[in-house]
Amino acid sequence: MAKSPIKIISILIATGIYPPDIGGPAKYAENLAKQFKNKNYEVKILSYKFEKKLPIGLRHIWYFLRMTFNLRYVDLIIALDTFSVGAPAALAAKIFNKKIIIRVGGDFLWETYVEKSGNLIKFKDFYYQKIKLPFKYKIIAFLEKAALKNVSALAFNTGWQKDFFEEIYKLNQSKNFIIENYYCGKIISGEPKEKNFLFAGRRIKLKNIKALEEVFEEIEKEREDIRLDLVDNLSHNELMEKIKLSYALIVPSISEFAPNFIIEGLSFNKPFILTKETGLYEKLKDLGIFINPFDRNDIKNKILFLADEKNYKEYKNRLENFNFTHSWNQIADEFLAVYKKIK
Repeated sequence: MAKSPIKIISILIATGIYPPDIGGPAKYAENLAKQFKNKNYEVKILSYKFEKKLPIGLRHIWYFLRMTFNLRYVDLIIALDTFSVGAPAALAAKIFNKKIIIRVGGDFLWETYVEKSGNLIKFKDFYYQKIKLPFKYKIIAFLEKAALKNVSALAFNTGWQKDFFEEIYKLNQSKNFIIENYYCGKIISGEPKEKNFLFAGRRIKLKNIKALEEVFEEIEKEREDIRLDLVDNLSHNELMEKIKLSYALIVPSISEFAPNFIIEGLSFNKPFILTKETGLYEKLKDLGIFINPFDRNDIKNKILFLADEKNYKEYKNRLENFNFTHSWNQIADEFLAVYKKIK
């Protein structure tokens, strides 16, 4: 007997940003919504509007109020972060008895602390060392923890983060799932005209850009053929074109969860240098070069290593044999499978 389809009247996707905004959550929300609509489900998108102009706290209250007016006939809420939309969405779901899945793609508390304090502390050390936090951060920690513990399910993009959050927040493991990021198939790549190492992303402190720039200043005194290429605020199409024509990708962050920049580079077989403090290490450890983000000599030596033609070709060959894909259709199906388990 054929299985009956999951009956969902409506899915609400809660996201801080949505196209024409540029960013990972905007792309994620757009593609996830498209797949649900293709499967004949009703989809609502609730993204930040006026909230963008409000301070923390007020923006959450306003978003919560907007959400309460959009929950009629909604069976499932999918929130794309733990704090900006996750916290108010979790509260609304609890009050109105709605099922909610929060996608845990980062950690707002750690990211905000690093940016505001300038203390370049690794993600896990931030929790293990039990940093003394100002009152504002204690409020963020309280709201983030409440969101994590009061939802129907959590969807992590790596086991690295899932296992750590279960340990730190004492989460119910039966509510936690892994839904990996989007991995597209292979795309024909352009040949680089120079040895440019590309970094693309927000220029925030946890990305360790200052150290990277200083390392390249040293290298450029010795080698005229190697340079750093820093870009941000590009559309997805513009970014893909930059990746296509780059020599290699580099992400020296003090910690990274599952950087889409590196994942997108895989489709072009672009060799990469990535921080060891990442959720992608186990999956990609044999495909790329990993660095200690606090050791500038290590960063420098790995750049010079990859600038060698023989080493470059070796890693390019490794990437050519990596054929893992994870489509938006699969991601949508995995969210539906989680919903079926929590229904």
